[in-house]
Amino acid sequence: MNKAIARFRGRDVVSTLDFDKEDLEALFKLADEYVVNGYKDVLRGRVMSSAFFEPSTRTRLSFESAMHRLGGSVIGFSSEEATSIVKGEKFVDTIRMLDSYSDIIVIRHKYEGSAKLAAEIAEHPVINAGDGRNEHPTQAMLDMYTISKLKGSINNLVIGVMGDLKYARVVNSFLLALTIFKPKKVYLISHPLLRLREDVKKLIASRGLNFEEVNDVNLVLSELDVLYLTRVQKERFLDPLEYEKVKNAYRITAEIVKKCREDFIILHPLPRVDELDRSVDNTKHAAYFTQASLGVPLRAALLSLILGGVH
Repeated sequence: MNKAIARFRGRDVVSTLDFDKEDLEALFKLADEYVVNGYKDVLRGRVMSSAFFEPSTRTRLSFESAMHRLGGSVIGFSSEEATSIVKGEKFVDTIRMLDSYSDIIVIRHKYEGSAKLAAEIAEHPVINAGDGRNEHPTQAMLDMYTISKLKGSINNLVIGVMGDLKYARVVNSFLLALTIFKPKKVYLISHPLLRLREDVKKLIASRGLNFEEVNDVNLVLSELDVLYLTRVQKERFLDPLEYEKVKNAYRITAEIVKKCREDFIILHPLPRVDELDRSVDNTKHAAYFTQASLGVPLRAALLSLILGGVH
């Protein structure tokens, strides 16, 4: 455990695959400590840059809440329009400025590879909070943490991943994280136009993940321990007509979940649109608000480990 803690110090978080099972278990253990015993004032005097070039509610605010709860401070912005980029400043110069003002940078950007570039430029650690349709590693950490808390383990579970598997970066990171924990089986449930990209399929297959693609959730619903649901990513579509074809392809309601196992849970990274009916909110299967609330202790643990708040 101490070795895992030491490996976090000063570390960038660019991809889910930057971490192994021992790393993630150390992270989860510290998050549990914060859940049970509250937060410690371990990052006083430290400053986090919250560099959100794209909109965010849960990720940005949970990181900022986590930093404040640990005694640190936050600077930053929540849209590109609030920066000098609108005046023509280059991305690399913006990152250099943030690097000089803070001890860690949390970045979200619409372009794939932006977090990796920021990490190469900055001397201080960089955390990828979502880069285009590429990855969202801290969301995957949160997802794995939520499943492990609610189900006791990730191993040997049957998990469905449903919705926009083509454009959703959370799906990429979620599946990569599952390759670390080895569930029994994963069903990839989507409209044919929204199937998982071939490069991601090849990667998870090479890492031994047992998965199967299906079009109809009803064919597998009774088998599932967990359903991970995502919205259709309208902002990622190049062709608006393609979006119109698939925007209402799947919808989960309280009536549908009556067919599920007693201990079946539904996760969703949020925000939701029409794919997850509000009638599900009052069922025992709804775990997505718990999932969102755990974002603060999970990200607090991550900040503590990276910035040396844990010894």
